Amino acid sequence: MNNAASSNDTTLVLGATGKTGRRVAARLRLHGTQVRAASRSSPTRFDWSDPDGWDAALQGITAAYVVPPPVPGPVHEFVARAEAAGVRRLVLLSGHGADTWGDSTFGLDMRSAEDAVRGSALEWTVLRASNFNQNFDEDLFHAPLVAGGLALPAGAVPEPFIDIDDVADAAAAVLAEPGRYAGRIYELTGPRALTFAEAVELISRASGLPITYKQVSPAEYIAALVEEGWGEDDAHHVAEMFVLMERGVISETTDGVATVLGRAPRTFEDYVVRVAAAGAWRP
Repeated sequence: MNNAASSNDTTLVLGATGKTGRRVAARLRLHGTQVRAASRSSPTRFDWSDPDGWDAALQGITAAYVVPPPVPGPVHEFVARAEAAGVRRLVLLSGHGADTWGDSTFGLDMRSAEDAVRGSALEWTVLRASNFNQNFDEDLFHAPLVAGGLALPAGAVPEPFIDIDDVADAAAAVLAEPGRYAGRIYELTGPRALTFAEAVELISRASGLPITYKQVSPAEYIAALVEEGWGEDDAHHVAEMFVLMERGVISETTDGVATVLGRAPRTFEDYVVRVAAAGAWRP
């Protein structure tokens, strides 16, 4: 029999002001779980570059939702601190198909975090999510769409975009039931894969705006990001994700959402209708 998490337990949510963290924290609170929200700007401060503050965040914690930092390494020390503090369970957010990325320089941070969590003595679960739908309205792709056109080094290979609310639902479900999902990796994708051109076309139609998509080379994309003020290393890192995607190794859909939640994942069309109705892509 699987037992629900005790009402006396406290769950640490890292990245609590971020895209997934704030959604996971809200879901846990709604279901009566005590949450310690931690980020660089939260009352409970947590900064991956400042380990001196980690122990205070971990004190009295039973389970933790971990969004890894953008560099390899720190999660190993975090896991050691968590074990010492008496934490029992870790749920890690990682990337879809991380064990198929081979020699790609993309995602070294996530692969390092997986090694740390999976090699620990704690109960662990890894959630590997594909690219979020919400990248089109909350992140990197939003400003170009508002300006009328998105240019990326992505062509005919589709991406099984996932709604971030499905990721948050899955994380909250795993955190709520100790034991049930222990030692497992769940690949989380949307119900079908779309090319970026198809995704932009759906956004354009739902919003009623003339938004276009153009494929560019990785070099052109890097140059554009640097011109916008990105550092060279960060620009190369983002471009490398598209190079990996073009290999086709992460283009397949999975049944991970249905396995965890007992229902189909939300469609991209459902996401587009909701966000277009809110006016997110209007200039």
